[in-house]
Amino acid sequence: MTKTRSNNKKLSMILAVLLVLFSFTACNEEITQPNVSVDIYNMADYESGEVFDFEKVNLSEDLSQKCCSYKFTYMSDGYKIKGYISIPNSSIESQELTKCVLYNRGGNRDFGKLQDDTTAYICALCNRIVIASQYRGGGGSEGQDQFGGDDLNDVIKLIDLCENTFSFIDMDDFCVVGVSRGGMMTYMAARQDNRIKKIIAASAVTDLFEEYERRKDMNDVLIETIGCTPQENPAEYEKRSAIYWYDEIKIPVMIIHSENDKQASYQAAKKMYEKLKDVTDCTFISHDDDFHGIQSADYQAIRDWLN
Repeated sequence: MTKTRSNNKKLSMILAVLLVLFSFTACNEEITQPNVSVDIYNMADYESGEVFDFEKVNLSEDLSQKCCSYKFTYMSDGYKIKGYISIPNSSIESQELTKCVLYNRGGNRDFGKLQDDTTAYICALCNRIVIASQYRGGGGSEGQDQFGGDDLNDVIKLIDLCENTFSFIDMDDFCVVGVSRGGMMTYMAARQDNRIKKIIAASAVTDLFEEYERRKDMNDVLIETIGCTPQENPAEYEKRSAIYWYDEIKIPVMIIHSENDKQASYQAAKKMYEKLKDVTDCTFISHDDDFHGIQSADYQAIRDWLN
């Protein structure tokens, strides 16, 4: 009975949030939105101004038939951070609690920033809510990119919002997916936040010491964002390198990596898998090409693994 009341309350909240979203944006006339009539009671976090500036994203016809997306701004450590959320149309129509993927992008600063259709594309393929951050110092966000420093708080804050503000999200099966630098941040988030139930690390950076030695073209970026070399402050590089604390990852992990990936070490990813499989449920998908990221062919395996 208690669980039923809780679910009813959460279902009421999804309608509340969507009503607020629609009030902030002009809906795309080509998309049929559900009629909602709800009480916005208990939207304390939203009313406090932690989430604001919602803007409807105009998607392609194909994507708009599967989901709707919004840009928004949220507060993290006093900085205004840009984010995206995409919601399957089926969830809006059914008004059911929906599973979620938090997506951690790769790159640094504006390089690799989220595009307007990034979360929608993943949402359409996985049929889950997808939420993502530009991180501080990139994509219009305030602050400075620290490549896995305090900007990790921007990811943790999104999880807070998923649990407390976007309360139509089913937190029982909360998954975090990261690509490249985002894979590094995914491991870091899983290390410290037990609300994360499973993770996917695609072309992930798992040993930043190795990357510093292997990729000389990234040295200036790492020094500028982290503020030091590995020799000057090894602790800062170790805390970003999951290979050194793999045994603190206690949840299911899927690793995706290409053997000839030039941007993130395949050998480090393979070593991470060999270590992880001894301490948790770990799946490894290997490709014999040089692709960096998630390939279209990976999504069926991802859907099967998520479900």
